[in-house]
Amino acid sequence: MQVITKAKQKIMKRIFLLAIPAFLMFIGCTKNDPITFDGTQVEFDAATWNANAAGLTYPIMTRVPTMGAATNTSQPLITRTSGTIQIRINLVGAHRSSDAQFKYQVVALESTAVEGTHYTALPGTGTIPANSSFGMISIPILNPGATSGSRVLVLQLVDNSDLKANFNYSKVGLSIAQN
Repeated sequence: MQVITKAKQKIMKRIFLLAIPAFLMFIGCTKNDPITFDGTQVEFDAATWNANAAGLTYPIMTRVPTMGAATNTSQPLITRTSGTIQIRINLVGAHRSSDAQFKYQVVALESTAVEGTHYTALPGTGTIPANSSFGMISIPILNPGATSGSRVLVLQLVDNSDLKANFNYSKVGLSIAQN
């Protein structure tokens, strides 16, 4: 067994004490490049405020959306008598100097609401005005008469040549109470 002398112990202690600051200096000098987003996308405003519905990748809204606010119980329910509902579309990215067109579609396979019975046909396009961060989709709700349950209308933003849809917030459902 080798005996370590006091001189060797002092040298080892100094090396150890010098190694700690050197190590911290190397890990503290990592260059972090700032990440900036330089594209533009569109997204549903309500999708960023509401949690996804159980088993779905998008929220189902049961209350009339208030622009820029989380849905809460003080807002009226979406019913067959709600009239026209406005859903805000957010432009993510720099403002445009001219109007920007976005596209959307009804997701027929996931919707139980019927065009012409529960809502009026939708144009599938919308506009974000020049120098603005927001556009609107108007959804005229029709009143087919009282029945039980609710109907769900699912909308999805789609890519076009000018604007891409934000994948995480490109879909939203509206639950229209029929009673």
